[in-house]
Amino acid sequence: MAMELWRPRLAAWSPMREIARIEKEMEEMFGRLPSWWGDRGRGWAPAVDMIDDKDEIVLRADLPGLDEKDIEVTVQDGTLVIRGERKEEKEEKKENYYYAERSYGAFARTLMLPSGVDADKVKATFSKGVLEVRLPKAKEARGKKIEVKAA
Repeated sequence: MAMELWRPRLAAWSPMREIARIEKEMEEMFGRLPSWWGDRGRGWAPAVDMIDDKDEIVLRADLPGLDEKDIEVTVQDGTLVIRGERKEEKEEKKENYYYAERSYGAFARTLMLPSGVDADKVKATFSKGVLEVRLPKAKEARGKKIEVKAA
């Protein structure tokens, strides 16, 4: 009886497995970037909630550590743009050590708005780190309830 060398069966090549491998390698690569690069290499952008109410769209953005003078809101051609600059400084002095850290960075969030927003009546307020933008809908965009009658 002849002996044959054992060879493991190669698994079939899978594009999904290859994509997962590349994604893992990119996460590891961006995770090694220095802290000044931002949140794991992606930079900082504020969290935003958008509520579509009957008469208006209400947008809320979390902007902790900013003042109203650091924020710019514009509405043009169906888009809302929130721009700002975050400047943060931490300093701690104790008996045996001194710690200081500064971080700076600009951000911009661009959001597409549904048609029918009355750009001339947009109002923005800023309180306790939360920006609230109220975008009233034009009368035509509010819709109209149609009564259904029996035939």
